[in-house]
Amino acid sequence: MSVADNLIEIRSRVSRACEVAGRDAGEVELIAVSKTWPAEHVQKAVDAGQEVFGENKLQEGQDKIPVLSDELEWHYIGGLQRNKVRKVLGLFDVIHSVDSLKLARYTSNVAADMKIVPSVLLQVNIGAEESKGGFSVEELEVSFSELLDLASLKIVGLMCIPPAVVNSEDARVWFRKVAKLRDKLELAHGVKLPHLSMGMSGDFETAIAEGATYVRVGTSIFGGR
Repeated sequence: MSVADNLIEIRSRVSRACEVAGRDAGEVELIAVSKTWPAEHVQKAVDAGQEVFGENKLQEGQDKIPVLSDELEWHYIGGLQRNKVRKVLGLFDVIHSVDSLKLARYTSNVAADMKIVPSVLLQVNIGAEESKGGFSVEELEVSFSELLDLASLKIVGLMCIPPAVVNSEDARVWFRKVAKLRDKLELAHGVKLPHLSMGMSGDFETAIAEGATYVRVGTSIFGGR
């Protein structure tokens, strides 16, 4: 199928998942993850009405964002390195991968220097996997007050990449834990964290059932490379 056909199918599945969960489809934003695909392929999704895109690597964003419509919204979802923070902040609208207090402090300092207040999500290593970055649940709870005090960051939610599972239903427990952590932080600190970035091509419907507001879908839209 074409990129346009794939988008129709994925949007339909998002809508159905929302309906089953008793949620408004407008609560869930589909992020089309265009990693490894050139701008001309991404343009096919733009032509089909997609306006929100995600990239894992700065270099790919540098190649694509300037040559595509400036009306698009770009989310940085890959690992964020200190030496790339300034360039990422200059290109992307939302960052999903602030994964430590140290990185958050640095990002806030750079943002202050740039006179911007970017929207960021905090990446949670919900499965406590050594191979993945992110705050542990305990680290996030302990450091959340200090994170909220960083004046040049707008913390809008949490992001997770759960442990790999064979059946998408098996990811439910991890998505539920992230949602409960978000609720706990909101209650404890009197803030709103409106976004949960969780769910990809293989499990986004389960993520929607557990409260995802951003789902990151690449292969099912653009195809495999």
